[in-house]
Amino acid sequence: MKVVAFNGSPRKNGNTSILIKTVCKELEKEGIETELVTLGGSSLRGCMACFKCFERSDGTCVIESDMVNECVAKMREADGIILGSPAYFANVTTEMKALIDRAGLVAMANPGMLRHKVGAAVAVARRVGAMQVFQQLNTFFSCFEMFTAGSIYPNMALGEGVGDVESDTMGLEIMATLGRNMALLIKKVKS
Repeated sequence: MKVVAFNGSPRKNGNTSILIKTVCKELEKEGIETELVTLGGSSLRGCMACFKCFERSDGTCVIESDMVNECVAKMREADGIILGSPAYFANVTTEMKALIDRAGLVAMANPGMLRHKVGAAVAVARRVGAMQVFQQLNTFFSCFEMFTAGSIYPNMALGEGVGDVESDTMGLEIMATLGRNMALLIKKVKS
């Protein structure tokens, strides 16, 4: 069993990464392999709405100059997918938006590609916007018959500077619980 996690933050080791790693630590305790992919700093571009993915129906995007097809392949192979993003003006980062738009269209062009995988959203904000990020990420999962893992509260934490989320004890507890719940759900789906 494997979970692939996508960090939409431009900070490779920032607050979003800390939260995702907290979730992954619990998954690994349950014997589930994890992989963290950092989107920030890459040259991900948005969807061109060319619909070539529908013509090809081969599980790929026609744009091959960035990492989206690698990410889509990792999604197809995984049992679970974590999408994490900080709030940028109350929404996901541009890299995360490019990933969900393009991977989403590829998934629509290849029905069932993500069906019955387990998804988990991870959001972080300085003060506001975490709920919008959380909803945007969960919307991706709901479009593809995925099961969404939850926690004791929406999967979000607060932090401004790098590492500030480590002071958000409830946020860290939410992420640890999310990891355990995601592991349980993946095991149920796989049995």
